[in-house]
Amino acid sequence: MATLSDVARRAGVSPATASRVINGSSKPVTDELRERVLAAVAELQYVPNAHAQLLARSHRSAVGVIVHDVSDPYFAEITRGLQRVATDQGRLLMICNSYRDPDRELEYVELLRGHQVAALILAGSGYHDDAFTRQLNEKLAAYEATGGRVAVIGRHEHSGDAVMPDNRAGGYLAGRELCELGHRAIGVVAGPRILTTTTDRLAGLRQALAEQGCDVPARRIRYAEFDRDGGAEATARLLDADPELTAIVALNDSMAIGALATLRARSLAVPQRVSVVGFDDMPIARDVTPALTTVRLPLVDMGVRAMSLVLGAEAPAPRVEVLPAELVRRDTAGPAPQSTRDTAGAVPRPRRVDDAS
Repeated sequence: MATLSDVARRAGVSPATASRVINGSSKPVTDELRERVLAAVAELQYVPNAHAQLLARSHRSAVGVIVHDVSDPYFAEITRGLQRVATDQGRLLMICNSYRDPDRELEYVELLRGHQVAALILAGSGYHDDAFTRQLNEKLAAYEATGGRVAVIGRHEHSGDAVMPDNRAGGYLAGRELCELGHRAIGVVAGPRILTTTTDRLAGLRQALAEQGCDVPARRIRYAEFDRDGGAEATARLLDADPELTAIVALNDSMAIGALATLRARSLAVPQRVSVVGFDDMPIARDVTPALTTVRLPLVDMGVRAMSLVLGAEAPAPRVEVLPAELVRRDTAGPAPQSTRDTAGAVPRPRRVDDAS
């Protein structure tokens, strides 16, 4: 493998001059020298050392991103937005999966700091863990003290730029929709208890139900992993504990798809017998059968906004951008069965599908 010294010898210049050309230094180099160096690079098929380039440049070019799991459609969509802005600005994206492991998240902050990334984005829920939050904030503060920029996506206890999906409002929309359809026996397929996302979505749902004189007792909530299998298992446990449920709210779409699988396996028609509402509006939500009624978050825009914050001009005070949730009506949510509507005294509105996409 050719070295920088090999390139310099072939071009007949000093290693310092060759380095300035290859690394794009602002120091002037004549056109003739530049052409000789670039010709030598091509002839020798020289590949620059990324770490050496980082040290040679006057600014840091990479951006570090820590997500819970980039294979999760939620984070895949956010990453699309992050990548869009990073690509437009010629930035390298370094993506780390924490798999919802707080210790691994702390390790990645240190690792990315060691790589001297220009900015750091935490894309994912915060944790209800005071010790972890304290350690994370200490590490982020140390990184920011060296000139690094930080933004978070979701609710974290970090004082800085943030992009906040309106999870509580989204939960409220899901609850109100089912109440207006006459449902009172509503079960919840929730994510892990430790995540702030779970707390916020559940709080909004409970608020909407409380306004209609309903409650969500503990026996109608099951906590599981934010994935398809977690949703399927949680739905089975809900139905075993309360076979009279007429609706299920899953706090993300992957869990909702698992819920649909369990209902299908038990020959419970959707939405005639049990309605299902998801959360996030991942691309697959419109393609499952029946198509999933869900709460839409602007996932790609969340990534775009977070990357724009950390790569844009600094502000004198932290900026918090709240992006709205909206309900997307498709085919999995319908009126409660007649007997439960009569008992509740509710008059449900006609069903309609509002999603035109």
